[in-house]
Amino acid sequence: MGIKTDQNFALSLSTIAFTVCFAVWTIFAIIGVQIKQDMGLNDTQFSLLIGTPILTGSLVRLFFGIWADQYGGRPIFAVVMLSSAFFTWCLTYADTYEMMLLTALGVGISGGSFVVGIAYLSKWYSKERQGTALGVYGMGNIGAAVTKFVAPFVMVAYGWHAVAQIWAAALVVMAVLFWFLTKDEPQIKAQKETRAAPKTMRNALSPLKKLQVWRFSLYYFFVFGGFVALALWLPRYYVGVYDMDIKQAGMLAASFSVAGSLFRAIGGYLSDKYGARTVMYWTFSVCVACCFILSYPSTDYTVHGIRENISFSFSIGFIPFTVVLFVLGFFMAMGKAAIYKHIPVYYPDNVGSVAGIVGLIGGLGGFFLPLAFGIMNDLIGVWTSCFMLLFTLVAIALVWMHLTVVWMERKMEKSKYLPELQKA
Repeated sequence: MGIKTDQNFALSLSTIAFTVCFAVWTIFAIIGVQIKQDMGLNDTQFSLLIGTPILTGSLVRLFFGIWADQYGGRPIFAVVMLSSAFFTWCLTYADTYEMMLLTALGVGISGGSFVVGIAYLSKWYSKERQGTALGVYGMGNIGAAVTKFVAPFVMVAYGWHAVAQIWAAALVVMAVLFWFLTKDEPQIKAQKETRAAPKTMRNALSPLKKLQVWRFSLYYFFVFGGFVALALWLPRYYVGVYDMDIKQAGMLAASFSVAGSLFRAIGGYLSDKYGARTVMYWTFSVCVACCFILSYPSTDYTVHGIRENISFSFSIGFIPFTVVLFVLGFFMAMGKAAIYKHIPVYYPDNVGSVAGIVGLIGGLGGFFLPLAFGIMNDLIGVWTSCFMLLFTLVAIALVWMHLTVVWMERKMEKSKYLPELQKA
């Protein structure tokens, strides 16, 4: 097979594998609702349960990214899928809340797959095409929608144990197909042929000293962490706010996951064409508006008029709510692609470690935000408090990004006239 064919196999199979991994990573968005009822969990306990796999998948990303740079993404990807499949199957044997949390930690290994695929695919494509390729790969986020579309029907028909078993089997099948149908990336193949020593851990971690990496991480905390948090939280939100059953809630929540996944490829393409920074401005500006609208709670108003009081109410029905949510997911997808377009450009020799820390921080958002959603529900008692938190986060990200861009432009302008100033 030629290099073009190898690229196509690497991209297509990595995307499918990531889709399966993401479906497993968000499995508690559906089965967690039934487990909550069976175990009598409160919102805080429920949010901790659905967030536990996200915690594991986040913390392991840095190490998985480094190992993918050192030893190649192909073997690491296969090991990730097989180990996660084992723990997903073990879910069926957990009969206490504590055991469920412990097993969920192992399920979360599947979330580390993302950074492995980034490190693997970035070595197959030139800088001019990396944004598009990584955007296509990022469409694997649609695994969250797969879980929401399919899992409710499997769970209603056969129980949540069947969902865990089927999802685990899918991981095993995908791991086998990926291993036998893909090849090592060119750099790793050359490294094996020359028997060159892998990059040291110290060298791999050196870019993490730069503030820019942590700024990218904050952006990803919102666009990815917020996406994962909502993907997990929305079925519960629809059930609680709009009194829907789990099938309806899963279908409507899936529309957000679809928007936050499929359009990632468009974000990668636009980042290649117009620049990642421009796409980030679009993303944060629209997300600020969407989160503001969604954060407004249902409210009754009374205006004291001249002759009599005038009363009216404000609330968002589930249809306009779903439409605004779809727009939010669309621009989150664009932002996710734009951020990962930056990384191979700025850090071509350390894609795994930089992608790992950015993915780690973003993934932590997927853990801490659902937990915060549940705590805020219990303490504040307002359903839209989750969107209030997201509005605050994206507003901070937008302001920080704009101030940084202004500072960089002023610095470049000064350096432009520095020779003339030195002559004066």
